[in-house]
Amino acid sequence: MIDEAALRAAVGQVEDPEIHRSIADLNMLKQLDVDADGSVRLVVALTVAGTPLEEKLKQDLTDAAMTVSGVGAVAVELTVMTDEERSQLTATLKGGSDAREVTISARTRVLTIASGKGGVGKSSVTTNLGVALARDGKSVGVIDADVWGFSIPKMLGIERSPTVIDQLIMPPEAHGVRAISMDYFVQPDQAVIWRGPMLHKALEQFLVDTYWGDLDYLLIDMPPGTGDIAISMSQFLPRAQAVLVTTPQPTAQRVARRAALMADKVNQEVLGVVENMSWFTGDDGKKYQLFGEGGGRLLAQELEVPLLGQVPLLPAMREGADQGVPVELAAPDSEAAAAFRDLAQKVDNLKPRLRSHPELIIS
Repeated sequence: MIDEAALRAAVGQVEDPEIHRSIADLNMLKQLDVDADGSVRLVVALTVAGTPLEEKLKQDLTDAAMTVSGVGAVAVELTVMTDEERSQLTATLKGGSDAREVTISARTRVLTIASGKGGVGKSSVTTNLGVALARDGKSVGVIDADVWGFSIPKMLGIERSPTVIDQLIMPPEAHGVRAISMDYFVQPDQAVIWRGPMLHKALEQFLVDTYWGDLDYLLIDMPPGTGDIAISMSQFLPRAQAVLVTTPQPTAQRVARRAALMADKVNQEVLGVVENMSWFTGDDGKKYQLFGEGGGRLLAQELEVPLLGQVPLLPAMREGADQGVPVELAAPDSEAAAAFRDLAQKVDNLKPRLRSHPELIIS
């Protein structure tokens, strides 16, 4: 005989692969039948028809059912929630509130990956830090806030669009990292030519209309400079910490300092500095400082914050970015992969300082 309560508990613990909550919590299990020969039939209601992870959900449910003693064949039938059930689900995910509020959990650490200029590798640092944190057991989300030069989905290898449930966006995931980006909503031959109000609205959608769940970390890949997006983010997420990315060049270090000044202006803590493209190790084993040296350390000393890491140049890192394979997977034994693992540990060990957040006045 099959313990039906144990079976229901086992399959109920299976997570919806997009929402990352159990099907029991989401009231998705609609029917469970057990035959005398040990055959099991499960009827599960999807949030919307045709979700791209149906087969994964079926397999996860089958595997969970098979852990219960006496279970033989398992048949999983998928149906779709009614409009009323879907409305109840989105209300649950929003915490029962109809207000348009930022959906980030109070326990989530928010890190803006910023610099005063482009070309220093903020997106690469964001992607690989996110993957390193995820591989260390953290739940991680990324907002690609560079709405003009978005690149995060490509770097993570995400090739599908988000699922939308009653106007609530479920960010796709790869390598344990969920990500939202303008890349999902803009055609390849379309340019984003927006000013302040439209930019603010896009970021609001990323934060208010996207379901992030109970993340450990939310990383925000910031655009270069200190313009409208940086201002909007400081208003949406006043408790965020800034990680400044620079290269070894003194020129890049001087420009990155402006991002630190912006953080100070909005009362945002600068967690530390990451120096990217620090050196290239040749076949002879020698380190070559192609972009000079010392810029990251100088910036950290000037700001009186830690130099969190130095990331070397690595062909596999560039190739992985083009192919959607982060360096932790493309070259796990490399200097760059080790640098990101070390960076993730340092970030996790640095706890936020308690700071007040006075109302921000933008003139």
